[in-house]
Amino acid sequence: MTLLKDEIDPNAIRKVPAKLAFHYKVLPVAYQSNRLTLMVSNPLDQKLYDELQSLLGCEITVALGDEQEILCALEEQYGLGAETLERLGVSDKAADSINRSKRAEVIDAKVDEGSIVKLVNQLLLDARKSRASDIHLEPYTEEFRVRYRVDGILYDAKIPPAIKQYQTSIISRIKVMANLDIAEKRLPQDGRIKIKTQEEELDLRISVLPTMFGEAVVIRLLSPSQFLCLEKVGLSSHRLETLRNLLKNPHGIIFLTGPTGSGKTTTLYACLNELNDQKRKILTIEDPVEYQLKGIVQIQVHPKIGLSFSQGLRHLLRHDPDILMVGEVRDLETAEITIRTALTGHLVFSTLHTNDAPGAVARLLDMGVEPYLAASSTVGVIAQRLVRLICPQCKIAVRTKDQPYGGKLVEILDVTVYEGKGCEMCKKTGYLGRTAIHELMVVDDEIRSLISHRVPTQEIKKLAVFKGMKSLFEDGLEKVKQGITTLSEILRVIPHED
Repeated sequence: MTLLKDEIDPNAIRKVPAKLAFHYKVLPVAYQSNRLTLMVSNPLDQKLYDELQSLLGCEITVALGDEQEILCALEEQYGLGAETLERLGVSDKAADSINRSKRAEVIDAKVDEGSIVKLVNQLLLDARKSRASDIHLEPYTEEFRVRYRVDGILYDAKIPPAIKQYQTSIISRIKVMANLDIAEKRLPQDGRIKIKTQEEELDLRISVLPTMFGEAVVIRLLSPSQFLCLEKVGLSSHRLETLRNLLKNPHGIIFLTGPTGSGKTTTLYACLNELNDQKRKILTIEDPVEYQLKGIVQIQVHPKIGLSFSQGLRHLLRHDPDILMVGEVRDLETAEITIRTALTGHLVFSTLHTNDAPGAVARLLDMGVEPYLAASSTVGVIAQRLVRLICPQCKIAVRTKDQPYGGKLVEILDVTVYEGKGCEMCKKTGYLGRTAIHELMVVDDEIRSLISHRVPTQEIKKLAVFKGMKSLFEDGLEKVKQGITTLSEILRVIPHED
């Protein structure tokens, strides 16, 4: 038997405490005239019904359901960790009362540490099951908000209001796991946690930030299984071949550009993984080190003790590297050392924050880099964005004219395209997973000449397009025509180009 969310009677949920529902693995679905209907996985367990009838003081009838479906529905109805919070002795009613009084915390509350540990574990496992890349724990005056970032979009996690009373204990537990100072609540802190689930090992990056109503925490979930090779970063066959030709350069800089969270680091690691063999020495300096790569020496910057990108680069060159990766070129000093490193016979990878590939040149010149140095050292620039993939479970064909876009876009896409209708697998969003769209500019002699003469970015872009470069928008349209993503998703990350 499969139930829809709106078929479950809220009165039935209120009748059965969360700790009983989770302990006996029963889902209350209807309650009327002192008769409670429960969905169970074993309808022949008479002892269970007698116990529940005695505990709840009402007549029990049962309906057959799948155990996994029942557990998922319980989390959906009661909220993540509801039974743990009930065992801690705090009811939603008490939480509402305390929230209204705007007290920061209950100083005499006796917290069972084991239960807090379990609650944090439940939170991490639920986030992983939901395919979250980040967990946001946000304290406010009357609530403790928990959100997951899934495929680049934030969604509220189903959490009981009672969790507000234990925000300090939850954050302290996370700090202990990350080896942070639990007594320090005035300054930001960063740390790492390594955890092991039944399926995989996860690296968690922790950032703690003091706010007006307590400490806010963001947890980045990094899985080695998510590490991608070049074939899986979303490059078309032509761009993949072009990038592999760039990787054959013995020296020069390859820049990746895009905003924060556009997948630059993943693509950089895929390039390093392609080049990683016993014949080469590869060094990286990053802030922070996101993935630990076997066979590659990785250094994390520590500005507080003087280990910046520029300072670290000077020492890296003494370790006889063949390939270097600089996490980000942020200032003139780092840019000049990176460029001189490339000019002295090293292949260098780095990132810049620009909107498109040709804009990387303008960014370097704005920092104060001499045009001839930028031109002679740069061999290629890749701009990228992440777009959501259409859910394969609920994918349907639509005509362009049926979509709310007009004029020029309809003429460009005069083909059948697809969208996600929304299903349980994709949580009614119509999207499942992400891929990247790219803009790859190869810096050849003609483009170098334009850079050396400080020609405006638009002129460099025109020449690059003339030589075959496709813009981010055009790459996005290709993926729309292939049925990979939707036009609305492309327009969400890339404004339409006139």
